[in-house]
Amino acid sequence: MIHGPDTGLYPARDPYTTGRLALDGGHEMHFEQSGNPNGLPVLYLHGGPGAGSTPQQRAYFNPETFRIVMFDQRGSGRSTPYGETHANTTRDLVADIERLRLHLGVDRWLVAGGSWGATLALAYGVEHPGACLGFILRGVFLATRAEVDWFLAGMRQFFPEAHATFAAHVAEPNARLGPREILDAYAKLLFDPDPERHMPAARAWARYESACSTLIPGTSSAKGRAFDHYALSLARLEAHYFLNEMFLGEDELMAKLGAIRALPAVIVQGRYDVVCPIASAHRLHLAWPNSELVTVPDAGHSGMEPGIARAIRHAADVLARDLSAQHR
Repeated sequence: MIHGPDTGLYPARDPYTTGRLALDGGHEMHFEQSGNPNGLPVLYLHGGPGAGSTPQQRAYFNPETFRIVMFDQRGSGRSTPYGETHANTTRDLVADIERLRLHLGVDRWLVAGGSWGATLALAYGVEHPGACLGFILRGVFLATRAEVDWFLAGMRQFFPEAHATFAAHVAEPNARLGPREILDAYAKLLFDPDPERHMPAARAWARYESACSTLIPGTSSAKGRAFDHYALSLARLEAHYFLNEMFLGEDELMAKLGAIRALPAVIVQGRYDVVCPIASAHRLHLAWPNSELVTVPDAGHSGMEPGIARAIRHAADVLARDLSAQHR
């Protein structure tokens, strides 16, 4: 159970159904539904790209209130082929979400996501506003080049030790590579077919991101097959998307925001989020009159930090109440 006094989350019940959905480009999606089959539909989008969904993410939502839908994005988690970058773009993922909605017979749903999941929620929303009831967005990433460069190099201003270890995997000692040099060097390793080359790079990438994701800095010693499976899809797909400017025009999401401005949104942001600094969440909030910005004063980026988790849970409960009142 993923609940208790520390997190205040709901029981993470097992799915009442799981399934596979054939996609184009040789991809196949793994999806699940949990909670109340007759409840308010909510779609939760995982981060990365490439991180895959986790049971803990169900626990943000009251299982008596919500019909909770989650899926593993192309190349991630239990979707196949694993770690595949072919036919894997933002527009592909947006189309996959809509295909899943129609497959499940959902009219409209609440769309939630964290980090890259928040990016994808916005990308889906601006293309399919009529399918959305509202949004819960955590750790906002607007998919700009400046944000990508910050991840690759700027975070060393706050996590110099973690960044030094990250950069040392592809640079000579004391070399100070720019963000694009780091990305290009990692890409050569991550897309090399030899596991002796791509797996150490994937582990270094995933540990760097993990070390910078919480308010209290830590170093990740995670290892084993499960970690390697997660690390390779995360690192490979993040690098793939970074190399291709997230498959979006520069500032495209903000340019198209008018399509969803009338819908309600709650933006949950850790005050000390270094991976996706609060400036992006604040910018999005100012441009979205029907949004609420909830700043968690004692949190970084991770969606499982207690203050972040409680804020997402509360946002879901409030939006469920408000949406139910509107449709009485």
